[in-house]
Amino acid sequence: MQSAVNKDIMPTIHTLDLQDRAPRVIAAFVLDTAEGPVLFETGPESRFSALVDGLKGLGYSPQDIRHVFVTHIHLDHAGAAWRFAQSGSRIYVHPKGAPHLIDPSKLWASATRIYGEQMETLWGHMGSVPENQVRVLQDGDTVSIGEVSIKAIETPGHAGHHHAFQIGDALIAGDVTGVRIGRGPVLPPCPPPDINLEVWSDSIAKIRSLKPKTLYLTHFGEFTDVARHLEALETVLADWGEWMRLQLKEGKSREQIVPEFEAYVAQQLRQAGLSEAEVEEYEFADPAWMSVDGLMRYWNKFHPEEVRPR
Repeated sequence: MQSAVNKDIMPTIHTLDLQDRAPRVIAAFVLDTAEGPVLFETGPESRFSALVDGLKGLGYSPQDIRHVFVTHIHLDHAGAAWRFAQSGSRIYVHPKGAPHLIDPSKLWASATRIYGEQMETLWGHMGSVPENQVRVLQDGDTVSIGEVSIKAIETPGHAGHHHAFQIGDALIAGDVTGVRIGRGPVLPPCPPPDINLEVWSDSIAKIRSLKPKTLYLTHFGEFTDVARHLEALETVLADWGEWMRLQLKEGKSREQIVPEFEAYVAQQLRQAGLSEAEVEEYEFADPAWMSVDGLMRYWNKFHPEEVRPR
């Protein structure tokens, strides 16, 4: 492995909209190289056909994809990785995520407890990646494909097994840089079980130190106002964390908190001038109820003394 990223080379990165229940909910990214296309994020298996259509629009087939990088193994990011492994792709992943690509049964069971009968509709079918096709990347590891260098940047906070991928001045950022759709604001997706506000803040600082010029968000797309974006993310992350702390301090139950937080987030989006269709896109990409579970777990696990009812 090489130890540096060549920032003089800035290849083309294409954004594919997987049309998950609405436009601009889940993206995959295709990097053109002299050795063929490289895929970042696969989306859920339920959207595999949409991904194939997107590849065809670029003149590629799934069999052309020999290298697949996933930021983390949540199903909206890596659920279709096994489909590419079937045609021989190598899958690059964080060491903590690798076991769940090889044997996804625990991941699938955990998601089933949350989504129940919606599993197949939302996420499709479960499949495994052969161990010999999984390439584990540590923080700072660099993979050279053709003329391009891809550097793994460990960025936990949203998930303990999260990488962002640096390609020149661009960063394929997964969920650590939040959800931002079109003209809307930046929101932090906070699902259980790994949300850690302090660790997430450290990851944002790490990204800021890299000085990327472009962020590619799985939810959704390309943004170049990086400094403003990261500052806004930190502001909302702190705001949501404090909002949740106060509700728990008051002794409210999850059943009480969920509708109040859903209304709180919807109000933030409407105050930003978004239409109801745009608010719905955000809800598909970053369900407010899921952030309730993640933030409640964070406070109760890491700072229980801060949320003991008065």
